[in-house]
Amino acid sequence: MSLHFNPRDITWLAFNERVLQEAMDENVPLHLRIRFLGIFSNNLDEFFRVRVAGLKRAMDFKEKVIAESFYQPPSKILQRINEIVIKQQQNFDKTWKKIQGEMADHKVSIKTSKNLTAKQKEFVRSYFDEVVESNVIPILLHENTPMPYYRDKSLYLGVAMRKKDWQYSSNYAIIEIPSRFVGRFVLLPTEDPEEKNVMLLEDVITFNLPHIFSYFGYDEFSAHAFKVTKDAELDLDNDIRTNFAEKIEKGLKNRRKGKPTRFVFDKDMDKALLEMLIRKLNLTKKDSIIPGGKIHNFKHFMDFPDVFEKYERPVERTSFTHPAFEHGERVTDVILKHDVLLTFPYHKYNPVIDLLREAAMDPDVKSIQITAYRLASSSKIINALIYAARNGKEVTVMLELQARFDEESNLKWKEMLEPEGITVLVGLPDKKVHAKLCVIKKRSHNKTLQYGFVSTGNFNEKTARIYGDHLLMTADRHIMADINKIFNVLKKPKDEDYLTVLKTCKNLLVCPQFMREKIFHHIDKEIEEAKAGRKAEMIIKANSVSDRALIEKLYAAAQAGVVIRMIVRGIYCAVNQKDFKEKIKAISIVDEYLEHARVMYFYNKGAEDMYISSADWMTRNLDYRIEAAAKITDKNLKKELKDILDIQLKDNVKARILDKKLSNEYISNDKEECRSQLETYRYLKAKTNTK
Repeated sequence: MSLHFNPRDITWLAFNERVLQEAMDENVPLHLRIRFLGIFSNNLDEFFRVRVAGLKRAMDFKEKVIAESFYQPPSKILQRINEIVIKQQQNFDKTWKKIQGEMADHKVSIKTSKNLTAKQKEFVRSYFDEVVESNVIPILLHENTPMPYYRDKSLYLGVAMRKKDWQYSSNYAIIEIPSRFVGRFVLLPTEDPEEKNVMLLEDVITFNLPHIFSYFGYDEFSAHAFKVTKDAELDLDNDIRTNFAEKIEKGLKNRRKGKPTRFVFDKDMDKALLEMLIRKLNLTKKDSIIPGGKIHNFKHFMDFPDVFEKYERPVERTSFTHPAFEHGERVTDVILKHDVLLTFPYHKYNPVIDLLREAAMDPDVKSIQITAYRLASSSKIINALIYAARNGKEVTVMLELQARFDEESNLKWKEMLEPEGITVLVGLPDKKVHAKLCVIKKRSHNKTLQYGFVSTGNFNEKTARIYGDHLLMTADRHIMADINKIFNVLKKPKDEDYLTVLKTCKNLLVCPQFMREKIFHHIDKEIEEAKAGRKAEMIIKANSVSDRALIEKLYAAAQAGVVIRMIVRGIYCAVNQKDFKEKIKAISIVDEYLEHARVMYFYNKGAEDMYISSADWMTRNLDYRIEAAAKITDKNLKKELKDILDIQLKDNVKARILDKKLSNEYISNDKEECRSQLETYRYLKAKTNTK
């Protein structure tokens, strides 16, 4: 059978287009449409920092050798990426222009340096003097000097300066926009209290250019924004004299020297300045040089000021207490009686933090072990663990120092935790620890009790308000035994072959290697049933599906007649083949919440095996990370999970079809309207005792 796959990076761009569709959708509230533009921009930045940079490095090797990893030669993929990104950028610009027109209907406008009232001019001068100027240091550019250091992810103004009676060419400078220190948006005074005027920080600086360069006597200025995206790969050396944390620190410093992967600029920029910047950055036609509109670093628009008429937040967007915790009983006592499945952001995150707080205060608790990948900036999780250590508990935190773009934050957490007497594990140098696990041990009535949780998402109370995830709170001794085995490996990875230890896990599916084997086993059982003419079905929910071997196994199952339904938010490389007996039905849901949960369902002759997992169906997760999937055994929780999957599969408002053409066509049918995130809220809310 001749197999076809969509390249991973092209399918990712299709996902980001679904984000852009949300910004284009006039039924979405205006402030959320602006936020989706910010998300689109931020996603694209990370894509160029990681994926495009990786493709460019891959081109240094023989393309035939590596083409299989990308499904096509990297050079061909890069060409398609540039074509798609330019087209998406055009749609982005059109969408932003349209949104600005709608903002005007709400009496909200973005002012530039050229359309200020006299009172606003006075305010902008004063604001610059008092707040901005101390953070602005221009760098003069000269033809024969190298490009000065520029910060990845930062926004810059390219400034061209002249004197009216000057016969020489312009002089040039660049200014880093200090949005990290003073914010990107400035609210201006208005005569009409109902009118809202917003000014971008770069326009505040542009207005004050005559003041900034007053020493030189220039009287003509033009300023246009640009940004450069760098390769964000974290190269770690093999120096055995340095520990892993020191290697991460060194890698972060080296990241500053990353090669540029994208140069985005205001298309109205002074041509001579533009050519100078391109030369100094050593960019060529093969690089992503993208002309755009006036505004760049749109990611800041995720936090656009609240200047619109008060948005009435639907009740379906309000988290509520899980019914198991409605009666004020201690979380610990509830968990010791029965399993609880929390589904965020519909359920409040409080029980997770409360469980750790109770453990910190409980004199019978002896130890807490937990993994941490991405934490909230002011983490209540960390706060509870610190107090547990101060109360004499043995606390172990597996802190993943290789969590991309969170490396620096996690190093700071390490520096905070260790002085508190907390054991900080930093994982395995060749494997990221991505599993979401916690085990608590206590002595009660001369016996040891163990309980904790397994999650599909990070232990982060902030993102839990917008990320759709599942978290199983349980005292299942078999699951706890497996979590302990994983922590034993992380504590002493060199004592013995850790794969041998992980292989003994019976109730958690673990990566590397063994989760893949178990998934193959489940699919093979469904194939066997389908070939025998019996019911065979599977449902997979994931963020990404790109692993070639798993996709080929899906193809074999579809060819045999297994009913396969997929809910995949992002990357999806599978494509229906002509000889499939049952076509794979795959959808993507992009809505106000980020669909982040990973769930696997296998019919298994009516036994209905159900797992929640931290791992996507990607080679990096299955072969190069420590991951864990927990089997849901409680029949009520299994039904609840299956019901939620069924609701999502019925979505005909925010679901798009994942097909070969990557057309992102919305599902449209004559069935009753189902917006799955709202229906999931209603389904779970109906289980509470609250009217």
